[in-house]
Formats: sequence, C-alpha cells, structure tokens
Amino acid sequence: MASYITIADWKAVKDEYVVNVTIRQTEADKYPSGWDYSLHLGSLGGDTILRYDNAHERTKGHERHTGSEVKIIDFPGMLTLYDRFKEEAEEMSSVSWDWET
Repeated sequence: MASYITIADWKAVKDEYVVNVTIRQTEADKYPSGWDYSLHLGSLGGDTILRYDNAHERTKGHERHTGSEVKIIDFPGMLTLYDRFKEEAEEMSSVSWDWET
C-alpha cells in the first residue's frame, strides 16, 4: 500500500469565495508525478471558478478547470503550480488570501 504525506490540507472562506487546498506527496502508482493534489477556488454557491488537480493523472494527466472548461496542462512541479494557483485565485476573486503553505 502506497503512503501519503500531507503537505497542506485546509479550507478558507472570504466574501463570496472558498479556497480548498489539498497537497500530498505519494509513491502511489496512480500519481506518477509523486503528488496527489487539488487546488480549488469556488463560489459559496458551489461553482468552480478555478481548480488544478490530478485526480485522474494516470489516464488524463494534470488538469486546469475554469467553470465548466477543462484543459490538460503540463505539470511544472508542485511549488510552481501552487504559486500559479495562488496568483490566479487572488486575481479571479479580488481577495487577498492568507495562504497557509
């Protein structure tokens, strides 16, 4: 059984937005990159505004979701992707988030 090391797992709500961040290091075959992650910005109503994830990395790769649109992206590394998400989330929400990681 593959092990997981949780790097970040938190949720924050501000104004009309929610950010939910889960980042885990793993050796699971399901995640060839060595990372299991979901970086999500949404509305309190439940709509996805922006999400990066690799829930289906083995079959689909790494994904960037905006609204109902999904694009396959190159994985630049976890830190670079997290920094990109933070920048985009602040631009899209006009909220200065208190990033915990």
